[in-house]
Amino acid sequence: MKIVQGDQVEWKRGLEYRGGTFHFRNLMEGRAGTIGNFQLSMGRNDKDFMSPRHRHNFEQFRFQLEGELEFGRDGTMKPGMCGYFPEGAHYGPQTSQMDATTIVLQFGGASGSGYLSRAEVLNGMQELSASGTFKDGVYRRNEGEPGKKNLDGYQAIWEHVNGRTLDYPKPRYPMPIMMDESHFAWTDADNEPGISEKLLGQFTERRNEAAFVKLAKGATHSLQSRSVYFCKSGKGKIGSEDIRFCSTIHLEDGEMASVTASEDMVFVRMGLPDLSGLEMNKPQTATAMAAE
Repeated sequence: MKIVQGDQVEWKRGLEYRGGTFHFRNLMEGRAGTIGNFQLSMGRNDKDFMSPRHRHNFEQFRFQLEGELEFGRDGTMKPGMCGYFPEGAHYGPQTSQMDATTIVLQFGGASGSGYLSRAEVLNGMQELSASGTFKDGVYRRNEGEPGKKNLDGYQAIWEHVNGRTLDYPKPRYPMPIMMDESHFAWTDADNEPGISEKLLGQFTERRNEAAFVKLAKGATHSLQSRSVYFCKSGKGKIGSEDIRFCSTIHLEDGEMASVTASEDMVFVRMGLPDLSGLEMNKPQTATAMAAE
């Protein structure tokens, strides 16, 4: 188990390959290079931030804390809403008329494509800057440089890091799914007095989940393994460790822990997919890539 106190994590500039101003707190991350790598961050974008319509070969859960984010035809994320953004599905463009703060979990999904670490993305962007420029979410190669002239910024980085063409998985869902938690009812947990849950959804055959969990003062809750928890409100303890707003908890497969509430608490729970038995997509050979 790993616990990070998010209010002690410094804000850093990020997503420079998109457009406008974006800062983040890196709250939790998995193991780079593994099929189940993930990253949880708290993102804060200014009104000038924008991202063009695009897609990814990984999955995303987003929880809106403050402000609103607009995703064009896909809808608007408002405070209290949770969004599931499936791998392979186009979404956006992403814009905002106000400053906005969002919790974002990105993780390798059922396609086996994995997920690039933030360090890999940053290194790839810096190396690509020698042969082109990133502007408004698009990578534009300099005149005379080999490769496609204009490419989605993240796709350009992924292909540079992996040395092969990015083949997007066929989307299991055609578009993002946006859920307003106020439209869901609390249900009492079995065998745990004082605990209730709003299960927003379970997605793909690999069972990644999004839910809210509420603890009444004095109640104890057994956390689920293969999950990431973000404390939305309240206070409590895991052993001797204080849990408060912005505390983030990750339990790997088979790990166990319990949290006891010293006042009413609410968590956002994001269940990572079960990728057991699934192999990482293999890189193409140089011959095969040259033939494309």
